[in-house]
Amino acid sequence: MDMHSSKSMKTPKTWSCNIKLFVLCHGLLQLSQLLYSAYFKSTITTIERRYGLSSFSSGTISSLHEVSNGVLIVFVSYFGSRVHRPRVIGIGGLLMTISAVILTLPHFLSQRYEYDSILHSRHDICNLQQNSSNSESCGRDESRRLKDTNNLWLLMATAQLLFGVGSVPIQPFGISYIDDFAGPLNSPLYIAILFAVSVFGPSFAYLLGSVILQIYVDVDKTGLGEATELRPSDPRWVGAWWMGLLIITGCLLLTSIPYFFFPRRMPTEDNVTGSEIDINDDFKKPDTSLIDFLKMFPRMFVHLLLSPLFLILVLAQCCFSSVMAGLSTFLTKFLERQYSTSAAYGSLLVGALNLPAVAVGMLVGGVIMKKAGLSLKTIPRFCVVMLTMSTILCIPLFFMGCPTPDVSGINDKQVNQDSSSCYFNCSCPPTAFNPVCGSDGVEYISPCHAGCTNYTKDPNNTHRVQQYTNCTCVSGSQRVAHPNPCPNDCSHLLLPVILVIALASVIACLTHNPMYMMVLRSVPSEEKSFAVGIQFLLMRVLAWLPAPALFGIAIDSSCVFWKQLCGKPFSCGYYDNDTLRNRYFGLQVGYKVMGIVLLVLLGWKVHRTQEYSLEKRPESLL
Repeated sequence: MDMHSSKSMKTPKTWSCNIKLFVLCHGLLQLSQLLYSAYFKSTITTIERRYGLSSFSSGTISSLHEVSNGVLIVFVSYFGSRVHRPRVIGIGGLLMTISAVILTLPHFLSQRYEYDSILHSRHDICNLQQNSSNSESCGRDESRRLKDTNNLWLLMATAQLLFGVGSVPIQPFGISYIDDFAGPLNSPLYIAILFAVSVFGPSFAYLLGSVILQIYVDVDKTGLGEATELRPSDPRWVGAWWMGLLIITGCLLLTSIPYFFFPRRMPTEDNVTGSEIDINDDFKKPDTSLIDFLKMFPRMFVHLLLSPLFLILVLAQCCFSSVMAGLSTFLTKFLERQYSTSAAYGSLLVGALNLPAVAVGMLVGGVIMKKAGLSLKTIPRFCVVMLTMSTILCIPLFFMGCPTPDVSGINDKQVNQDSSSCYFNCSCPPTAFNPVCGSDGVEYISPCHAGCTNYTKDPNNTHRVQQYTNCTCVSGSQRVAHPNPCPNDCSHLLLPVILVIALASVIACLTHNPMYMMVLRSVPSEEKSFAVGIQFLLMRVLAWLPAPALFGIAIDSSCVFWKQLCGKPFSCGYYDNDTLRNRYFGLQVGYKVMGIVLLVLLGWKVHRTQEYSLEKRPESLL
């Protein structure tokens, strides 16, 4: 009778003392965390267009959470073995929930989105009677748009910094918790499953973006009727980027709650009894104060950095993380600009093909790590071979692109005409951006820049323009222009490019789990939590923080036409496609080559270290 009552008393602890359940919950939370950050990246082009940001600005905003994350990683290192890790992770999830709400506020505090259209009394056709001096005016609407952009910076920066605070304990505490209480042979597989499950967060984010971005941004303010002039493929189209964030808010909230029910310590997978759990809870904690720890931190930090294996390995990880940062932040924009696809379709391709390939690569890498039993000596060799193959696969991408379209006023030498004289008296506003395709096959920035003085409506939909007429800049007998840019003649390359990128990603991600496990095995067990914290600190400071901005600078440097607002550059309208492609992929290949060189050096160092250890202290590697 007593035994039965004793078992019943232990039952409430059983479900929460299961490391497999923790792995599932942590995978779902990381999935939601990456759902948040990846969804923001999937809508980056839309937000740029809506608020007139450069790629450098949007890349900086997207990585701002790394600032607060990197600053607070010191405290995570200190409290790693002193706090209730699951509970702290849950609090971090709630902070990320709040940041997702803040991120939606720019939409609700901004005026309605306005775009160039003759149907909305924004005169972007040729008006010979208008005084040309009016073209330089900066009215109330334009000033308000600049104010909305400033508000966007303030709110999104606040949200990203708060998100960084909330995400601080997620991976260091979660990974160390799993590695502490999982069986030695199961830990690599569990961590591989954790990353494989969580990587579906970006995949779901891009798929969610592909759906949401087909809904007009101001559907809550205007309804669907007023947006029927534009289609998602129109360069003026802005999707409802904010709606997905409301969905993600609910996901973050639901996945944060279970952490408040996990114990501070749980038995390993050796069926430890409930009484032993209580003994573990009484584990003596170090009595080092926070002040003493902060004094010790520089010495501990330097000591860890003086470990050649750890430093070289983390620097190599920083190189490959920079590649991932460039792909995740700007791949959708690259596809949109290079192959004239819509933001929604680009997000669909990335979410359906590229990101699942990343998940498969991570999972298979974990299985290889467990089945093959890769050692410290063989991991660098394996990684060098795989990453070299991935780099070679990227070479064809430099040649699988589209030429810059023939745009009057942008590449007049290619078009073989002097465009400025034909619309000199049209009083075209500098802010005009409504691309049209002339009957001569040349694209024009707006109907005004094509010299068009009239237009006809679509008989099937009076909310849309059928064509612009009397266009003095258009050569030939018809002299008409049709709405939207001229069709791209190399869109057939879009799917092959995505497939090549996906294949390269699968091969590269086979090395993800082995490299992470090498970090855990290259430091003493008592420094594991601290080493993981420093690893993520260096990866944030050296990769995830600067890489999006660096890729943004590379993309901005290939811009050949900036849209203007009140005399200031607002956002890029056209890119030199060859320059864009070469710099975007060139930066990625450069990072990969640097990482491969570091891994070769790492393999050599491991070989030398093991030879020395076997001669002097054979037991040191055990």
